[in-house]
Amino acid sequence: MMHDPEKSDPSIRAMKSANKPGSPGAEPVERREGTEGNTINPPTRRTLCRESVSLGLERVRQVAKARKKERFTALLHHVTVNLLKAAYFRLKRKAAPGVDGLTWQEYEHNLDVSLLDLHKRLHRGTYRALPSRRTYIAKPNGQQRPLGIAALEDKIVQRAVVEVLNAIYEEDFLGFSYGFRPGRGQHDALDALAVAITCTKVNWIVDADIATFFDSVSHEWLLRFLEHRIGDPRILRLIRKWLKAGVMEDGVVSPTEVGSPQGAVISPLLANVYLHYALDLWANRWRHRHARGHVAIVRYADDTVVGFEHEADAKRFLAQWQERMEKFALSLHPDKTRLIEFGCFAAANRARRGLGKPQTFNFLGFTHICGRSRRGDFQLKRKSRRDRMRVKLRAVKEELRRRMHQSIPEQGQWLAPGGAWIFPVPRRADQCQKPERLSLPHNEPLAACAATAQPEGSNHVGPNRSTRGRVPALATYPSPMAQRSLCRHSPKVGAECPNRARSDLCGGRSAMSVPTAITFFLKCRMSPFLPLF
Repeated sequence: MMHDPEKSDPSIRAMKSANKPGSPGAEPVERREGTEGNTINPPTRRTLCRESVSLGLERVRQVAKARKKERFTALLHHVTVNLLKAAYFRLKRKAAPGVDGLTWQEYEHNLDVSLLDLHKRLHRGTYRALPSRRTYIAKPNGQQRPLGIAALEDKIVQRAVVEVLNAIYEEDFLGFSYGFRPGRGQHDALDALAVAITCTKVNWIVDADIATFFDSVSHEWLLRFLEHRIGDPRILRLIRKWLKAGVMEDGVVSPTEVGSPQGAVISPLLANVYLHYALDLWANRWRHRHARGHVAIVRYADDTVVGFEHEADAKRFLAQWQERMEKFALSLHPDKTRLIEFGCFAAANRARRGLGKPQTFNFLGFTHICGRSRRGDFQLKRKSRRDRMRVKLRAVKEELRRRMHQSIPEQGQWLAPGGAWIFPVPRRADQCQKPERLSLPHNEPLAACAATAQPEGSNHVGPNRSTRGRVPALATYPSPMAQRSLCRHSPKVGAECPNRARSDLCGGRSAMSVPTAITFFLKCRMSPFLPLF
């Protein structure tokens, strides 16, 4: 049975001892066969370059998870040439240059030599951070948001240091923190908030925003927070260099005593570390020790929404929250921070007291509304903020007017990233699932799906026309809701539709009404979508 088909060879055991036993024996017998089982796959690629070596960071992550008060005194040696190279390729290729004027493409010409020189300067201590270039972007309310564009080498080093620090702080950050973390995003924060409002005892909402957070971060408090886990003076010296590098505007360099450059690669991580110690740990302890009812917290960067079961808890939390923010040189925005009655029973309770409908609040570009389903049950409705949608549609209109002489495939190629790749947000909490990829029939564009419903002619849209370049062939949706709306009913065989724009043929949702690049911007009458910026 040893060599029979589909049979495993049995373990070989020595049946005959050696003629001259000893240590070692002169005539050893055949060795025993190793035990069956799967070997442990190392977290490295089987290549000569070993670009994905992460054994050291994996051990750092394990120690950070096991010992919450451990201080790491040797971290800079994890910043290797391969890590710098991986950080370089993770940068945006079309990003604006900093004060050095060096672009991503120019740095690639002599990449290996440049990275090796950068690595040597980094470990010798001769690396110098350049000031950030000041630029401004328009906000929906008409104000200007200041940004700091770092130099290219500063971006590379910051990206590499972020990878090292994420191995530590991803084990420390709490679950209700969603902003700028690997594996988390806006959809996760929106889903968590929807579940908290619809499935838990939330009757009151505290919608808060920290006023000018990135410009008010205290360098002293930030370094003290970092020293809780980081004991490597070289890493702390690098972070201090980036904080004190200053900002260049119109050729004049201004020193920065407070704040973190908004737009730098490392700023989101430093912001999460600051709020982790200033807000998250205190809020999590407060809701377990001082709250009388249920408390739900969702934070994305400096935007925080806290749900309460009792109004008294909400008022006490908001008063103590303002006091704690003042202790760490921060303050809550007076116009964007408010306490409202919101939840499953908010409408009924306000109607009983003779008040109007529950107020709405904005979070991550969406306006949250207390609504009702067709059966009369509570339903959380979310739609895009009106001001941001108006600004984006105006910008799209101006760009389309500028491109009016281009061909339709070229216009569709420009519209595709902003139109067909918009994420619809489900309304029900049970639809908040993992993102799924919606594959169209035969991997064809959405416009090609309407070929069977349109007659032959000059305006025929089908596989024979060049439609592949107009809209993408695949659309990404965060929930199966959109997929069910596409396949609500099976088309009847031989049915004819009098409407040339309809392709469902049976009363379901039209394939041409699915959010695509063209229908979204021309009609704008669909379900809520994520902001386009």
